[in-house]
Amino acid sequence: MMARTELKTVTTDIPARLDRLPWSRWHWKILIGLGTVWILDGLEVTIVGNVTTRLSESGSGIDITDAQASGTGAAMYVLGACLGALFFGYLTDRLGRKKLFMVTLILYLAATAGTGLATEAWMFFILRFLTGAGIGGEYAAINSAVDELIPASHRGRVDIIINGSFWLGAVGGSMLSIVALDTSIFPIDIGWRLTFALGLVLGLVILLVRRTVPESPRWLVIHGREEEAERLVSGIEGEVRAATDREFPEPSGSMKIRQRHSIGFGEIASTMFRTYPKRSVLGVSLFIGQAFLYNSITFGYATILSTFYDVPSGSTGYYYAVIAAGNFLGALLLSRLFDTWGRRQMIASTYLLSGALLLATAWMFNAGMLTAVTLTACWCVALFFASAGASSAYLTVSEVFPMETRALAIAFFYAIGTAAGGISGPLLFSKMVETGEPIDTAIAFGIGASLMVAAGIVAVFLGVAAEGKGLEAIARPLTQQDDEEDADESTADERTADERRG
Repeated sequence: MMARTELKTVTTDIPARLDRLPWSRWHWKILIGLGTVWILDGLEVTIVGNVTTRLSESGSGIDITDAQASGTGAAMYVLGACLGALFFGYLTDRLGRKKLFMVTLILYLAATAGTGLATEAWMFFILRFLTGAGIGGEYAAINSAVDELIPASHRGRVDIIINGSFWLGAVGGSMLSIVALDTSIFPIDIGWRLTFALGLVLGLVILLVRRTVPESPRWLVIHGREEEAERLVSGIEGEVRAATDREFPEPSGSMKIRQRHSIGFGEIASTMFRTYPKRSVLGVSLFIGQAFLYNSITFGYATILSTFYDVPSGSTGYYYAVIAAGNFLGALLLSRLFDTWGRRQMIASTYLLSGALLLATAWMFNAGMLTAVTLTACWCVALFFASAGASSAYLTVSEVFPMETRALAIAFFYAIGTAAGGISGPLLFSKMVETGEPIDTAIAFGIGASLMVAAGIVAVFLGVAAEGKGLEAIARPLTQQDDEEDADESTADERTADERRG
């Protein structure tokens, strides 16, 4: 049996050394190795949304109904994402970022490949559950690793762009599904399977790149592997220095860490809800707000276009590609402001503005003022701002809680948002859209918009000014110790030794 790492109290300046580094090729490697999986997620989710009607057709090669594919299949994916986020998020904090971002990607790829080979409904359901579990775990492991490896001055924009890149994959998925479902190009039982195969190939490339991404040095120090962390950071500094030909300023400070093998779930829960209750309210508000907004628009968007504007089902993918492009551009172009203008200002602004724009869209839609093209344009404008806001939800819960709870915090709030937006949202909005009454669909828009506005108001009062700050300055690590604590601990140890001798 492998001996456990010896734990002690150490003084480290590793966080400050990582935060002072200028942007370099090394950071691009991290961005590509960890961030590009969001493109895969957008690709895969969009493809599934577009191929579900094909699966139920005669000759598709899988025995499944349309209701099973779009209803039960979607529910299994959401359930897997929620449970996977919590399970793998907890393991990420205990076992390390690298182990879990490799395991979750492998699970995701295996389940995606299996989906393309499914022939029965039960196989499809199980594989959708496992795919969701993998992607849920990815959100926790990847956001933790990115925030702990990227310098403080760039952390906001990098996180926003990475999470927003989901929509770049959605653009590709929309266009790919149009080609793959064209029976003049591929047989009816082959085209939809090839879409999953492409996701597998892209994922394998990402897996090869990800193998070179290191473990978080911050995590290593806390878990008794400070020598490994020191070698790793020294190597990073050498690589960045060679790439930029720049000398670095002195580290801004150091801290004392009392190393621990693990943090109990009770202590993690207490930290989130007793030590930081306002931040927890902020996290819940941001995740539920963006989840309902996106489901009020994207869930059943094809039904809205076909029901109210007679857009053929085979053409809705073009509209969705335009919406997805607007989402990605919003995250890309607004991301820099989260580091310069500020977190609280940008989070509140993007939530409030996108909610207000969607409310205006709902009013115009109900009044019969919009066409398929102008409705899509309104969606694009609203989601341009909402995309950056939604991405900032992940950024917020990743950086406002202590290092030892980071992955589980992301997982917890992601699970809440996904459950609310992915289960209750679709059930509610689908019923309202299916009535064919403009007022019901407008109300669905209004619900999502109102929750987004409410979350923006919460951000005004509870937002955290985290821009440019090291993670440890935003939320003190649970393992950090002050000199007074060292003295108390030393006195207690001496007292225990005296008692033993006596």
